[in-house]
Amino acid sequence: MKITDHLFEDFLKCPTKCWVRVINEAHAGNIYAEWVTTQNESYRVAETKRLLAQTPPADSEISPPADNLKVAKWRLAMDIVVTAPDLPLGGRRHEVRSSVVQPGTLNSQPSDETRVASAAKDKADATATAFTAETCLDAAERVPAESRGKAAQFIPIRFIFTNKLAKDDRLLLAFDAFVLSAALGREIALGKIVHGDYHATLKVRVSTLFGEVQKRLAKIATLLSSPTPPDLVLNRHCSECEFQAHCRQQALEKDDLSLLAGMNEKERKKLCSKGIFTVTQLSYTFRPRRRPKRLRDKKEKYHHSLKALAIREKKIHIVGTPQLKIEGTPVYLDVEGLPDREFYYLIGVRIGNGESAVQHSLWADTVEDEEEIWREFLDILQAVEKPVLVHYGSYETVFLRRMCERYQESLSSPAATAEIEAAVNLLSVVFAQVYFPCLSNSLKEVAGYLGFRWSDPTATGIRTIVWRQEWETGRAPAARRALIIYNAEDCEALDVLTNALVELGQESPLAADSVLGEIVNTAKLRREHPHGFKRNKFAFPELGTINDAAYWDYQRERVYVKSNKGRNHAVKRSTRSTKAFCPDRTVECDRPRSCPKCNSTSVVKHAKCSKTVFDLKFMRHGLKRQITCYLFSRYLCQNCGAVAYFGRGHFLISGNRGHSFRFGAATCFG
Repeated sequence: MKITDHLFEDFLKCPTKCWVRVINEAHAGNIYAEWVTTQNESYRVAETKRLLAQTPPADSEISPPADNLKVAKWRLAMDIVVTAPDLPLGGRRHEVRSSVVQPGTLNSQPSDETRVASAAKDKADATATAFTAETCLDAAERVPAESRGKAAQFIPIRFIFTNKLAKDDRLLLAFDAFVLSAALGREIALGKIVHGDYHATLKVRVSTLFGEVQKRLAKIATLLSSPTPPDLVLNRHCSECEFQAHCRQQALEKDDLSLLAGMNEKERKKLCSKGIFTVTQLSYTFRPRRRPKRLRDKKEKYHHSLKALAIREKKIHIVGTPQLKIEGTPVYLDVEGLPDREFYYLIGVRIGNGESAVQHSLWADTVEDEEEIWREFLDILQAVEKPVLVHYGSYETVFLRRMCERYQESLSSPAATAEIEAAVNLLSVVFAQVYFPCLSNSLKEVAGYLGFRWSDPTATGIRTIVWRQEWETGRAPAARRALIIYNAEDCEALDVLTNALVELGQESPLAADSVLGEIVNTAKLRREHPHGFKRNKFAFPELGTINDAAYWDYQRERVYVKSNKGRNHAVKRSTRSTKAFCPDRTVECDRPRSCPKCNSTSVVKHAKCSKTVFDLKFMRHGLKRQITCYLFSRYLCQNCGAVAYFGRGHFLISGNRGHSFRFGAATCFG
């Protein structure tokens, strides 16, 4: 079993991708994934040339043999393939077991046959539980020993073309260092990542990440040794993966819960532990409930079960009344940028509704032009009467905040600042209030349900990154045209969604030609009570007969037909009710002045109690019954913590018979 750096990277993204890569299954391809591979390769070649140019030829080497690393003389090497065989699953070197000592041979040495058998068994066990790790180092730096007797230090170097790094990038470098350390038998404590347009160098203490690398390697080895594939789970990496179509088709066939984009792993595992594995099963778990008065002012939480119900019934479900009022001229905003560089190069602005709307596309060739298109955007905003900015998602929210921070001097008028701060995020209106029958709340799916269609169905947000790179590389006019069209259509989709949300918030019934279709308000759904008493409906009549037999014992106790007299009297005695006597008087015991244990006055009432006492009252010509109800309390001493029934009446009475009943009657009737 061989685990390469490519398999390790695939596992970090998705275990299913690692499995599919091992079995060499064909894929439909992904333009963004191919672009990332090309960018990584070109960046690696460029950085290799740059570092070699800065290093003397005598101190550098390309593709040196990995078996001579301990006696190497170079200072910098490129493209080193390092292999570490027979690594155990736990991450530590395999320890040879000692031979078994038979009784009576404590001082004797094991025979040659015993040594050979033990070595063969250890080798077989190591082969069954070990794997081989292999990686191709982009570069490695060799630091000579400071003094005699010490070994030289090796620093692995990895090239990454992005300006921002993720945790996976550090783990990939730690994997390189782990394999190099296992191959050399030396400790590797430091690694470097060269990334970005400005060749930034980040030093990483990889020794602290070896534990995480070993855990991932053990999971990969277990995955590859299993005959069955891992559980298919769609995640955020799917849009960047070449196996996206393959996995999504399988998820649709299984109706998997991971199709719901807003559900995280913890929620999905919790549902699976309850036996809910599909979206259809989840749809039957929704129960409409009335919100308490104390929570009416708070925002409703998101219900995945209601989303599944909307998908199953193919109807829009709303919670409450979505309020979207645009008092002014709507200005629909959509921005395209490069998140890696925090550079915004295209601002799309659509003013007005319908066919009379005006579209503006503000394009920036370089980073220096970003401020210019921002000022043009502010000028357009000031020329509109009562503008109301409308966008979808947090990307535009971050854009507006960053632009205000970068170019504060451009916000000369307070009105522009107020209009930017009052921007309407449609996603906040849709979230937890409007449940469209779509697997996610992305603009493309929601607007697509409302009937809007993009001219290029394959156009996505990450596809725009590829188009922008194509334009920057060769100034291709087709790439720029595709970006502007996609941005303008996003603004038009915002227009369609805004009109739909305004229509949902109206109290009047929807128009006959509305694209919304039938709307279901959860407040009007019938509330079912599955645990209440009701007449059962059985699919088979025989089950109804069996259920009716459960009432026969009740009829035997209540209906005395064909029963003997002894049975009837026994039933009557068992059903005879006990009469409740009303007290003749009620006595409330006084509160204690202090604790009888520590004499502390800080005594508080702990609980209320009562006792009914039956007694006899002797009169001149006879006696009669007297029932007294004593009301007293249990008190808690805050000083010593004693809890007792502190009250005057309680100490005078023990049991439910009074003093006269126990002693007076015995004297009279002795």
